[in-house]
Amino acid sequence: MTVNSCPEKAVLAARRVLVVGDVMLDRYWFGAVERISPEAPVPVLHVQREQDRLGGAANVALNVKTLGGQVTLLSMLGQDEPAQRLQALLHQQGIATVLGQDPRLQTIVKLRVIGRNQQLLRIDFEQEPVHEVLAQMLADFERELPRHDVVLFSDYGKGGLAHIPRMIELARAAGKPVLVDPKGSDYARYCGASLITPNRAELMQVVGSWQDETELERKAQGLRERLGLQALLLTRSEEGMSLFEPDRVSHVKAQVREVADVTGAGDTVIATMALMLACGLALEQAMEIANRAGGLVVAKFGTATVSYEELFA
Repeated sequence: MTVNSCPEKAVLAARRVLVVGDVMLDRYWFGAVERISPEAPVPVLHVQREQDRLGGAANVALNVKTLGGQVTLLSMLGQDEPAQRLQALLHQQGIATVLGQDPRLQTIVKLRVIGRNQQLLRIDFEQEPVHEVLAQMLADFERELPRHDVVLFSDYGKGGLAHIPRMIELARAAGKPVLVDPKGSDYARYCGASLITPNRAELMQVVGSWQDETELERKAQGLRERLGLQALLLTRSEEGMSLFEPDRVSHVKAQVREVADVTGAGDTVIATMALMLACGLALEQAMEIANRAGGLVVAKFGTATVSYEELFA
């Protein structure tokens, strides 16, 4: 890590990221498994501790905040207990929010059941929204846009960002870099974004599989050109990251000492990219720092973040 690519803490503190997307509550039940149920061949977990954490776009916002940047989270919640819990957690973390509430919407909960630091089961509480939940917040988005340096869309494929082209169009017209963490097989709605950050499985869902690096480059660059992107950042787990720009491809090796949990690693990567770009770093420099951040966060259990001190130690 060169000194030049390490932004001063005061510079980070002056940068503002607008995070838009699907929020969810990550709920954990920790306990001990000491016997098998007499009712069925399944383990019996004696729950000893419960914990709630910010998930989805809320975790992306927390990552920006933990790194030392300013952040505003724009999203929609239901009117239920998980929504109240999310609002309390966001308030505790000092994250600025613009949150709409819709009684027709069920706030997403991902419950992870943990025994001896191993995930035994994940239970998802969610329903596909029957309407575009964020469309009604377009005016809020337009109001917040001028106050921020970068816009980050965190798409978890839960319906909240089904119609984001207008928001991307507004952000680009305002001269703001737009980063998208994509989901699904229809990337056309991300047209005009500055950068998208798919992982291998997500990219494969869109362009198909590849046999070698040459075919990967051809497919990734083809997608980047079709969508009118400035760049495409492919996160490749143990293979590191690849950045596809016009007439240029850059690679960085993974920096992972020990993998404890990959939950939320993509949130950390895109949050770091957004903040570094807001500080004026080049894409390749930002990728190197984001790669380091991803390597640090997967060594932690559950949805986690990385601090400025950890990242630039």
